[in-house]
Amino acid sequence: MAEPSKVIHVRNVGHEISENDLLQLFQTFGVITKLVMLRTKNQALLQMEDIPSAISALQFYANAQPSIRGRNVYVQFSSHKELTTMDQSQGRDDEYPITVDVLQQVFSPHGYVEKIVTFQKSAGFQALIQYESRQSAVTARSSLQGRNIYDGCCQLDIQFSNLDELQVNYNNDRSRDYTNPNLPTEQKGRPSHSGYGDTGMHGVQGSGARPGGFSQMTNAAAIEAAFGGDLPPGITGTNDRCTVLVANLNPDRIDEDKLFNLFSIYGNIVRIKLLRNKPDHALVQMGDGFQAELAVYFLKGAMLFGKRLEVNFSKHPNIIQGADTHEYMNSNLNRFNRNAAKNYRYCCSPTKIIHLSTLPQDIIEEEIASLLEEHGLVVNCKVFEMNGKKQALVQFETEEEATEALVCKHASPLSGSIVRISFSQLQNI
Repeated sequence: MAEPSKVIHVRNVGHEISENDLLQLFQTFGVITKLVMLRTKNQALLQMEDIPSAISALQFYANAQPSIRGRNVYVQFSSHKELTTMDQSQGRDDEYPITVDVLQQVFSPHGYVEKIVTFQKSAGFQALIQYESRQSAVTARSSLQGRNIYDGCCQLDIQFSNLDELQVNYNNDRSRDYTNPNLPTEQKGRPSHSGYGDTGMHGVQGSGARPGGFSQMTNAAAIEAAFGGDLPPGITGTNDRCTVLVANLNPDRIDEDKLFNLFSIYGNIVRIKLLRNKPDHALVQMGDGFQAELAVYFLKGAMLFGKRLEVNFSKHPNIIQGADTHEYMNSNLNRFNRNAAKNYRYCCSPTKIIHLSTLPQDIIEEEIASLLEEHGLVVNCKVFEMNGKKQALVQFETEEEATEALVCKHASPLSGSIVRISFSQLQNI
């Protein structure tokens, strides 16, 4: 047996097991300072604040077999005395970032890449790649079709586009014009790629035969990583209806931003519209059909502001942009622009416990409770640190109180920080 260490090695960690699941196993024994998921090995490394806390945990589980989601996990002291930056970076194999820089690295060996535009569609994440020459596009498709961007993940499905030229207005992690490095990075009030779909994020109009270079990476890998291949009952992963109808809202207390805070837990939000002729109804357009399925599945019947929500698919395929719609497509508060697989794993129905992140480093429990107590009885509050960043768990008496706190306080300022809130799958703190 390895010598006692504050680092605990956990084995048989299946893809259905989340970071929150592991936190639940060990938080009662002390402060957890770091957690690394080694997805390709079905293992995890977890560092306690001190050795006595780790010893207490392992002594307890020596007499009680730990089990998560019906799967037995096995714990022992790690040979690591500390988790280093290198250890943490090796544990990030479940996040698979796809940015314009990654795409440029993949496609540039086959010719000079002039422009890249990425966007979300019901089929998943997609990109348009413009080469300097037709021959480069032909060569790239021949060489890269069917290959993976990452080992075992993100398979390329490449088609030729019928577009003659890409229009790029901004150089950021979603679009890039390599021939014009002086473009701004921020968007100023209008979508940057509105010509590529009905909402600016969805769809390429047509798929003709001109070699322009069209690359499609479906979200199958993210779904697989999130649910281990077993989707929740009633969720198909193939739905293409992106808009949901929310009914039985409390019209005196709801607004578009509060709906955004709630529905953004399950996917990116394109736009939201409150129905003025039915003030207790609203339309919410999600980033794709799978995200809409998650929202319907997890929020149907949830309580908010004294009302039980009715959430169903809308007959409208999308919300038409207008003066009475609120646009969120380019909001930096959308949670699924990066690390989609990780965020899908955190999807759940509203719970009594919420998780707060991006907190000020000097935050204390009393400040957290003061921020949230207007929304219900705070049963327990715990501030902790992970990977050098302050986070907190807050337990309310009811799920409705926790839901109200989330919709009202997510993205609110606190001592110079913007607080981010989600539901926790923990049973207690």
